Amino acid sequence: MNVLIIGSGGREHVLCRKIKQSPLLTKLYALPGSAAISEIADCSNVAADDFEGIFSFCKNEKIDVVIVGPEAPLAAGLQDFLSDKGIKVFGPSAAGAKLESSKEYAKEFMKKNEIPTADFKVFTDCAKAKEEIKNMKHPLVIKADGLCAGKGVRICFEEKESFQAVSDFMDKKIFGDSGSRIIAEEFLIGKEASIMAFVDGNDFLMLPVSRDHKRLSDNNEGPNTGGMGAVCPVNLDDDTIAIIKKQVLDRFIEGLKKENISYRGIIYVGLMFTKSGPKVLEFNVRFGDPEAQAVLPLIDGDLLEIIIAAIDGKIAGKKLSIKKGVCVSIVLSSGGYPANPEKGKEIKGLENFADSEEIMIFHSGTRKDSGKWLTNGGRVLNIAAVAPNIEEARKKVYFAISNMSFDGMHYRKDIGL
Repeated sequence: MNVLIIGSGGREHVLCRKIKQSPLLTKLYALPGSAAISEIADCSNVAADDFEGIFSFCKNEKIDVVIVGPEAPLAAGLQDFLSDKGIKVFGPSAAGAKLESSKEYAKEFMKKNEIPTADFKVFTDCAKAKEEIKNMKHPLVIKADGLCAGKGVRICFEEKESFQAVSDFMDKKIFGDSGSRIIAEEFLIGKEASIMAFVDGNDFLMLPVSRDHKRLSDNNEGPNTGGMGAVCPVNLDDDTIAIIKKQVLDRFIEGLKKENISYRGIIYVGLMFTKSGPKVLEFNVRFGDPEAQAVLPLIDGDLLEIIIAAIDGKIAGKKLSIKKGVCVSIVLSSGGYPANPEKGKEIKGLENFADSEEIMIFHSGTRKDSGKWLTNGGRVLNIAAVAPNIEEARKKVYFAISNMSFDGMHYRKDIGL
């Protein structure tokens, strides 16, 4: 079976690693891929938004399955485009991807389908938003409606911070048209967790629960980022898992059916465990990043087989074989991230773990030049390890990080605490 993975980041790197292990695989390709991904898959410089180019590649290389990593091509309709041409795609239709590309749509979907979530208001006018925010309780969460690479959310503790967020999103348009509509949302208190599940349109299969760390700095301080590290599993009791399945995932599936949405892929649910029970913070329509780098290393089975079952509508009865232990994955980010990440800095120390069976290095934002690895994005590397317990996993990862360096390198010291 010939498989094509769309994307170039850390999530796609770990996906390639897992798919490469499948006995069903004949040949693995990635578009556009990266220098790191090219070590395990055949890469070609076709952009993720070049639908015709992707289709031509699929025809020429006789691709059997396309796995879409990032959200943007899904929101733009890549699944619809390729499916109409008879190519199997793991990823939802554009209608399904709207659950991530529009936070307003996602909130209305939750409301209609009685999926527990925070109270919210939607605004399309800057002055109107500021006027109503004066009467809203703080802390308040301000969200840009569209895709913002995980950075379009502000937790505002005072009115002036809310006003600043509204101005940044709506007037200054720091995220372009994604901020033309905003959501002002009730601030929830509790612990967060990331739920990911395979969806085939009629049923779902949950992956182990993980926890992302969104803030840039230790003690959950600093700006929101795309994620600074993740741990898996987060142990939840059977009653809590049952509530998540019944109140969130079952209702999600029923909502898809009511709206006649084609959805064969991953649903990611950001949850907050509040005093009144789990509430949904957001939907993503693909594997989380960096959650995938902590979850997928624990899968001790054929990931490609499960993906094909989801595409074919045959997820019912499937089971995931999961390794015992804990995976910790920590992001090394560039100086200036998330606002203005520095690029082109030489990364030293990767060779120390080139043959390691214990330390996994997933490249998110790197390039190779004259044999040297250089930084090429905000989140540069994910350093991960699996161990019997979280203390040992943390110890392995932080030891590895202590032997790596690049100018401006930043990472959190409290991932998993």
